Amino acid sequence: MTGGLRIALYQPDIAGNTGTILRMAACLDIAVDLIEPAGFDVSDRSLKRAGMDYLEMAALSRHVDFARFEEWRLGQGRRLVLLSTGARVPYTEFAFRKDDILMLGRESAGVPQTVHDGADARLLIPMRGGGRSLNVALAAAMVVGEAIRQVG
Repeated sequence: MTGGLRIALYQPDIAGNTGTILRMAACLDIAVDLIEPAGFDVSDRSLKRAGMDYLEMAALSRHVDFARFEEWRLGQGRRLVLLSTGARVPYTEFAFRKDDILMLGRESAGVPQTVHDGADARLLIPMRGGGRSLNVALAAAMVVGEAIRQVG
């Protein structure tokens, strides 16, 4: 799992979404990086309820802040691919690599502009009908699915 696709959660707000993403990642053998501080206690009941018994299977790495995460990521030579409502490139038109890190921002605020600007790529999930954004766990599943389809 060390060289494969990863998901990074930037200071997530909602334990249930994080638990759902951890469950998906465990089932798909994808590691998750949680960039703190989270908006909930990581031992929260709703995290455990959403993740069910998959949390013990999940490969979760916690980073005390974004600076430490970046230090680790750059040391690994990995590309940071940010999902953002402010992006212009649809995720379906992007060429993923097997060692990309797919970052999702806080449910309440996304990521700061410095994180947005520092990403190697910024991707959008196109929406019709005036929708602003999708649930973060649903967005993660869609983009992870496309990345897996591309890289195998």
